[in-house]
Amino acid sequence: MEEIIISTIQRTMVAGTPLLLATTGEIICERAGILNLGVEGVMAIGAVTAFIVTMTTGQPWLGVPAAMAAGFAVSLIHAVASVTLQANQVVSGLALTMLGLGLSGMMGKPYVGRPLAVKMDDVAIPFLSDLPWIGKALFHQSPFLYLAIVLALTAWFFLERTRMGIQIRSTGENPKATENQGVNVALIRYACVLVGGIFSALAGAHLSISYSSSWVEGMTAGRGWIAIALTIFALWNPARAIFASFIFGGIFVLQYLLQPLGISPNFLAMLPYLSTLIILLAISFKDPRRLNAPARLGAVYKRGER
Repeated sequence: MEEIIISTIQRTMVAGTPLLLATTGEIICERAGILNLGVEGVMAIGAVTAFIVTMTTGQPWLGVPAAMAAGFAVSLIHAVASVTLQANQVVSGLALTMLGLGLSGMMGKPYVGRPLAVKMDDVAIPFLSDLPWIGKALFHQSPFLYLAIVLALTAWFFLERTRMGIQIRSTGENPKATENQGVNVALIRYACVLVGGIFSALAGAHLSISYSSSWVEGMTAGRGWIAIALTIFALWNPARAIFASFIFGGIFVLQYLLQPLGISPNFLAMLPYLSTLIILLAISFKDPRRLNAPARLGAVYKRGER
């Protein structure tokens, strides 16, 4: 029984890691007023880039910065479209998803079925990993897990407790008032979109060089869309995103635990996405004023407009 509990906790943390990375990035982006529906595509680009670089060099740690650079590059497309060209953010984000999924499939085609010789090793935190029960489950994990939690907490502190964080939140709430204070709204929005893209690419890298050791087209499996839903579920708060992401990580793991009960595998595979729909439906009944959503989320802002 002890081994089953430890294994379940371990797998929950691993499954929740890419969700936390992507959700934190999306929160930063949306707090600045930019809606990015391209998370799924950026994750796919990050995953295939990390895998190709790791396969080529044999060094997973080189795959990580490569994925970050790729996430930065493709997110720049959405930043230019949304901020400079003032295009519809929904259309731009959907186009980015389609571009990312298509491009990653093309780039990864020669690597399908070729496992990595070396993947990202788990890291044991001294002393803590020796604790009974929780030691092995929580403190002997992928570096991506530790990074995801640190980044989420740092993002929370940055957004809530720093001057720059206030400017980002103000940009999402009232960009005109922010601009009147001498803040470059366009620069802040560019930076937040690009940072969000880097976080999403890290989520993809986790899937291809840590969670798995092989490339499969479509390996993001809708996690980018779940991250967008978790952004709302967490009320645009990176600290709450930690708990929300691991709850959904547990739902991913639950489908495997329930298989021996004879429940339809197709139904079990639906669980994470069905849960997403239920949560979004429940949130839709709440008072919008209590959701903490940025007031100008998704709205085009022209510099100097009245």
